[in-house]
Amino acid sequence: MFRAEYGRAVAVLTRIFGDIDVAEDAVADAFAVAVERWPTDGLPPSPAGWIITTARRRAIDRLRREASRADRHVQAALLHAADEKAEEGPVEDERLRLIFTCCHPALGRAAQVALTLRLLGGLTTAEIARAFMVPEPTMAQRLVRAKGKIRDAKVPYRVPAVTHLRERLQSVLAVVYLVFNEGHTASSGPALVRSDLCAEAIRLGRQLAELMPYEPEVLGLLALMLLVESRRVARTNAAGGLVPLAEHDRSCWDGALIAEGQAIVRECLRRNDPGPYQVQAAINAVHNEARSAADTDWPQIVQLYDQLLVLDPSPVVALNRAVAVAEVHGPQEALALVEALELPGYHIFHAIRADLLRRLGRGAEAASAYERAIELTENLVEKEFLRVRRQTLVEHGTPQRSP
Repeated sequence: MFRAEYGRAVAVLTRIFGDIDVAEDAVADAFAVAVERWPTDGLPPSPAGWIITTARRRAIDRLRREASRADRHVQAALLHAADEKAEEGPVEDERLRLIFTCCHPALGRAAQVALTLRLLGGLTTAEIARAFMVPEPTMAQRLVRAKGKIRDAKVPYRVPAVTHLRERLQSVLAVVYLVFNEGHTASSGPALVRSDLCAEAIRLGRQLAELMPYEPEVLGLLALMLLVESRRVARTNAAGGLVPLAEHDRSCWDGALIAEGQAIVRECLRRNDPGPYQVQAAINAVHNEARSAADTDWPQIVQLYDQLLVLDPSPVVALNRAVAVAEVHGPQEALALVEALELPGYHIFHAIRADLLRRLGRGAEAASAYERAIELTENLVEKEFLRVRRQTLVEHGTPQRSP
């Protein structure tokens, strides 16, 4: 229930009280009460409504107690709650409204994304820090500063005018994509996937596509998420273990999601206004067209990564391109590309490097790289997958496909 409803509850309470800290504290209080009562009283008919109602009551009670201190923020929150009215505008969904609020130009891009991940997805500070590849204390400070800036600058919790939607769009897309990525491969915990976050990101992506159908990058992000999500069932085995793409049972892929995603990619191609999300969607469309791993059109994927590097010249894009280069030109050329990158805290970097070293017969170096990847990931399923790869290398040295 927390995973499913936290973001919506915080969004609703932020609208009611006009204060993010009040909203977060109230929702936390409501879930704490639920933990105490639901095991004995039973699940209420509308758990989500119960959480929001309880949170609102708790917040009002708390604010009234604190109002005697003449705190101007407390007084403002109570006044906002009393005057709260339904707002009409282009963004009707509470969670999408919260994203646009957090992506106000007064905040830097990193703060916009981090704060929305915290409020919308209920991600912990540690999970967000891993997504940004920064220390947890650094991320905690960013979150505190971002909320303080929204409060002190009196950034309104409201729907931006249509003319201002576009200026916040890139931050909003980044937030939705990071929510999806956290769902696709959880940064920590016992499960590889958090399907609730994947579903929420896709739902938001569909709403953005309805809100801004003229924006090709909105369509590109939706297509990307649909095409990746179509493979989710095949990513784990019956025991919950990770199955690499090359070993997927492709009959398990969701044909309806693939068809929808590919149709959107074709629409983006017709518009001829490429952006990073559209190119990533096209890369995944090529993967999904292949009936087997051997049928994958790797040269086309390399060409698409070349285009993506022009649009988004980041080391993570370069790392992913190197994986495709290995399939076209061999592991030696790919390894040279990987070792030119600076991604020391990114476990995927070390996992890819380990696989390339293994394919080149450099077993000791591969084992060391696997060990570093194991140390860096907090996802237990990924840890186990990498441990098995390393152990197999140490015991047998037998070739395996790239993860």
